[in-house]
Amino acid sequence: MREYVKIVSTMAKYVIEGGIPLKGIIKAQGNKNSILKIMAACLLTDEECLIENVPAIGDVLVMGEILRKLGAEVAGLGTTTLRVRVRRIKTGDLPEALVAKLRAAIVLMGPLLARYGEVSFRHPGGCIIGRRAVGTHFDVVRALGARVWAKDDFYKIKLAEPRSADIFLDEASVTATENALMLAAKIPGETIIRDAACEPHVQELCCVLEKMGAKIEGEGSNLLKIKGKKKLGGFKHQIWPDHIDVGTWAIAAALTKGQITIKGVREQDLAMILLYLSRFGVKFRLKKDSLEVFPSLLKAPLGKIQTRPWPGFPTDLMSPLIVLATQAKGATLCHDWMFESRMFFVDSLIAMGANITFCDPHRVQVFGPTPLRGKNLSSPDIRAGMALILAALCAQGKSEIDKIELVERGYEKIAERLRSLGARIVEVRG
Repeated sequence: MREYVKIVSTMAKYVIEGGIPLKGIIKAQGNKNSILKIMAACLLTDEECLIENVPAIGDVLVMGEILRKLGAEVAGLGTTTLRVRVRRIKTGDLPEALVAKLRAAIVLMGPLLARYGEVSFRHPGGCIIGRRAVGTHFDVVRALGARVWAKDDFYKIKLAEPRSADIFLDEASVTATENALMLAAKIPGETIIRDAACEPHVQELCCVLEKMGAKIEGEGSNLLKIKGKKKLGGFKHQIWPDHIDVGTWAIAAALTKGQITIKGVREQDLAMILLYLSRFGVKFRLKKDSLEVFPSLLKAPLGKIQTRPWPGFPTDLMSPLIVLATQAKGATLCHDWMFESRMFFVDSLIAMGANITFCDPHRVQVFGPTPLRGKNLSSPDIRAGMALILAALCAQGKSEIDKIELVERGYEKIAERLRSLGARIVEVRG
């Protein structure tokens, strides 16, 4: 395990020879956003939790190390199966150096308050795509009986008088919803969450909390009702497939004029993604638990491409979709209102030959198709880094993309999986 941690944290780059159609079969990885929250939920019980289909990504390793600092026994880091047991929580102080690497560390707030009664931490770090607000999280825990002290970027929270509540979120925040769910799951009585997020990873967390003994109604909707209990049990759970990973590989096939079959998908998680891909002219066939993508003549869709809360188009797929737009005939307006720095990576696409106009920090106009050429680039974050890999795959010539360890935080075994589809990609680690 230690060797694996060293590998993913080492500075690395990919050297990619583009212009090769990707062909073959690939399996969807376990959901990145689900696994981190379900690992956090292990803090709610002193019984063993068994998690299967764990994605081999850097963020899992960081979350595992944080849990260990808190007192958890964590076995299997770097493998597809994790065993987590938290017999006793020894501290509510989150380790600053690790929290600085992981935006999702914020979801440790709810389970630590529920089990330990207090938590203190500095503002979480992670990808630099915009500062994530924590006000909604504080509103949630206050409603459930906590007191919050904040000074600059440091927060201390204590659960003074735990109580069930009727909560209305001022935004459909995924992580605030998850914090509310985990804290409410250990508070007897019924808690109601209105304007709740309903993404697949929120639904999956509800599934796990029910396995632990909580009763939840409304999964998949924006109205959740949770009947909590003081004692929660362990669980066994297999992580659902990652719809962002599925969408990324579908875009890779379309960009390279290849043919890829993606195994192990959940049809109910792909409706909006496939709708947008179909508007780009991408040909595909969804059958049982597999998605097959065929060589396609790409065209710009009518109207703009816009992210919105689930079941709308997910923000984590906007960067790859912008690359797809560079190869589609016509003009595509791409709008992501969630993060003010999401679009900044398109400077790299422009350097590769893309015809893109910045409208403002949240919108770009993409004109295509334009041939891309290989370049030396640097990955700024998980999703933009993956988008640059996709651009390199369809570009003519050789590209070098460094800081690839950022992308490996969220996508497992990228180079290995690409090589299995025929890509010419070499990893350089130093």
